[in-house]
Amino acid sequence: MVAGQRTFADSIARHDTTLSIGSARAGRIISGLVILFLLQDGLLKALNLDVAVDATVELGYPEHLVVPIGLALLACTILYAIPRTAPIGAILLTGFLGGAIATQVRLEDPWFLLPTVLAVLAWVGLVLRDTRIRSILR
Repeated sequence: MVAGQRTFADSIARHDTTLSIGSARAGRIISGLVILFLLQDGLLKALNLDVAVDATVELGYPEHLVVPIGLALLACTILYAIPRTAPIGAILLTGFLGGAIATQVRLEDPWFLLPTVLAVLAWVGLVLRDTRIRSILR
């Protein structure tokens, strides 16, 4: 093979890890919606607003844990929003949302689908916008 000449496998590997404008845009939109929802939820809890306190206590958690839960959610969401730390943020959000799913299932609440959908959308958005994740999945 001549120096500088690419093989067919090299061109396929390169093609698989490049983002089209459409998929990158879709990934940013999906991720943005997930981020907005989680920031809103985290802020309500971190600010210790009555609506967040009432909802959290109704789920069986003590009132004094509302602010720490909100701060943890905000930290995970911010990590997810920053492109360089997005994979770590996605992993942490998956764990956080897994706890939310477990809580809802324990209460036999059909709303367990909301954190499930959010977790799936977080990963879909990340896969669509991040070539590093795509390269791991191929």
